[in-house]
Amino acid sequence: MSGKKRTEAWDRTLKAADQLKPAADQLKPLAKSTSRAARRQLLRGRAWAAPQVERSGQVLQDTVAPKVSAMLSSAAEKIDPAKPRTGRWRLPVGIAAAVAAAASAGAAILRGRTKKEAASTTGATDTDVMDAPASAAGATDTDQQVRAG
Repeated sequence: MSGKKRTEAWDRTLKAADQLKPAADQLKPLAKSTSRAARRQLLRGRAWAAPQVERSGQVLQDTVAPKVSAMLSSAAEKIDPAKPRTGRWRLPVGIAAAVAAAASAGAAILRGRTKKEAASTTGATDTDVMDAPASAAGATDTDQQVRAG
């Protein structure tokens, strides 16, 4: 485009803008009132929609949420791996420990009896037999003499 043509196009644009200026001045108050009306309508729409959304949320919570919760719970149970069985060895080990303790207590009692019997039967004479319980009880020589005499 040559310089002259450019200038002519610019001049036409400015002339068209000057012609539209009075129309724009007339549209400005109309645009402001339209903006206010749109804002009022938006607030009315929001005021109407808020209780609707609230009711919908309550209905969903009362009807759908329990079903979804139940589905999620059952899915979690299916997904959860089986727990290993523990504690099955405790009862047999406890019984074995009790039996071992009882056996060792029985063996200790029997060992104590055999030691007392062995002490009373070895080297005992007729006179010593009467003194055996006293000597087994830890009596001294003077106690034995007092009893004998």
